[in-house]
Amino acid sequence: MEAPNKLSLKGEQPYLAILLAAMMAGSSGVFIKYMQAPATSLGFVRSVVPSLILALWMWRQAIPFFRGNYRLMLLASLLNAARMYFFFTAYIYTSIGNAVIITFSWPIFVSLMSALFLKERILRRNILLLFMAFGGIVLVYAHQPFSFENRDFIGMSAALATALMHAINVVIFKKESTNYSRTEIIFYQNLLGSLVFLPFILLNRPVISLSDTLLASSHAIFLGILGFNLFFFALRHLKASTVSILAYVEIISALLFSTLWFHEPLGWNTWLGGGLIVLATGFLKRG
Repeated sequence: MEAPNKLSLKGEQPYLAILLAAMMAGSSGVFIKYMQAPATSLGFVRSVVPSLILALWMWRQAIPFFRGNYRLMLLASLLNAARMYFFFTAYIYTSIGNAVIITFSWPIFVSLMSALFLKERILRRNILLLFMAFGGIVLVYAHQPFSFENRDFIGMSAALATALMHAINVVIFKKESTNYSRTEIIFYQNLLGSLVFLPFILLNRPVISLSDTLLASSHAIFLGILGFNLFFFALRHLKASTVSILAYVEIISALLFSTLWFHEPLGWNTWLGGGLIVLATGFLKRG
């Protein structure tokens, strides 16, 4: 007989899914650092590939393209297009380590928004932990001059914008996760990005190269479809705040990739600030 406190494999699946999705997402910096195209060109490829593949699948399955609360899903899609632009900008302008750690302030925002909009319980002690994590973000910023002429500051500011928009989307998609399949959610997630970035792919010079197109397409399939399929599977079965904490595995994965591929050094403030963020969110999970 199975021990009462032991999770079955089926019960563990959402946890395994988010951990695998996080490890896959940690490879994003490697893809982006090897590409030279502008963020808007990369955003188009990253959006249009999942949109076309999933639209074809939905059409063959006779699934309506617009049903239910589609206006809210389109708002999330628009936010995701902006998030994607800032995401690519962050990795282009600053190191993988800085981009990942700042981007991963999004679980802090999710914890707050989940309490406000999803009525997930948040303890008073967790509010203090949120300030602790925010202190970690400040530490990561500490060695950067406050100037928009500084590439690292621009990159980290873009990462912070990415975090906020991603947090809003996580809450929206969690709210609607019982009304849509994972395929539909990923379709909506990318749909408006294809339209928003279309003018840029036509106007940007130089034109995106074949190698960048192939890399961006691979990233779109690997993370945009496979990775987010795992992510939304976990989001459907777990609390949004729990998913956001488990997703911190991406930090470890990304830093490992950055060390193996690019030998990127991390300053003491990055380690300390990142440590505070991870520590605070780890305690949030236990709360």
